[in-house]
Amino acid sequence: MNKHLQELIELSKIDKAIDSYNPQLEAADKKVAKVQKKLDAAQSEVDALTSAIEDNEEKIKAFNEQLTFLNEQLASNVKKSKEISTEKEMKALSLEEDIAKEKMTFANEEIERLQAINETKKELLAEAEAKVKLLTAELSEINSEVSLEKAEIEKSKSDLFIQREELSRNIEQKVLSFYEKIRIWAGNTAVVPVKKQACYGCFMKLNDKSYAEVIRGDEIVNCPHCGRILYIEKVTEEA
Repeated sequence: MNKHLQELIELSKIDKAIDSYNPQLEAADKKVAKVQKKLDAAQSEVDALTSAIEDNEEKIKAFNEQLTFLNEQLASNVKKSKEISTEKEMKALSLEEDIAKEKMTFANEEIERLQAINETKKELLAEAEAKVKLLTAELSEINSEVSLEKAEIEKSKSDLFIQREELSRNIEQKVLSFYEKIRIWAGNTAVVPVKKQACYGCFMKLNDKSYAEVIRGDEIVNCPHCGRILYIEKVTEEA
């Protein structure tokens, strides 16, 4: 087999091995992202419940202030009633008191309703906060595991990069550039085997002339259909 072709086959295998780690890195990142997504959702729930409770507390505060004002108003009306001299004034004062009492009843009912809602929300908040705590611990553990996993992968990739660098230095520059140009669009299928007289990059059948050239292996042969570099695997040669 042509020396340059052998070198490109080896280089292609190293490139494939390097890129084969990418899915593992992506899978590791997905582990973290999955837990992070759950944590973000739980934290959003905590924030929403906290905000709702605070809003209700503000409403309760406003109703209590209204009750204070209405109580003062009723106390003032008691004093006014002693100074009333006509029936018309009495009716007006009585109507004012009735309205004030209705407002007080409504305020008390709303305070009771909002307090009940807050009790429920506080229970949900406690559960959500506990969930955030658990997910935070889980995320920390996953991050530690993933960091170790990625460090091992990066070490393996680094070893392969060293092998690639050593091999690339020994390959004729013209041949290496030729390979890199094909790899730009073909990726890790820049160098592919021929099986059953077909290119295993585009899966198109080769004509007899091209197939014979690939079998001889005297020169670098490109697929006439897609342009990939072709070779016959050792198993096929032995057969």
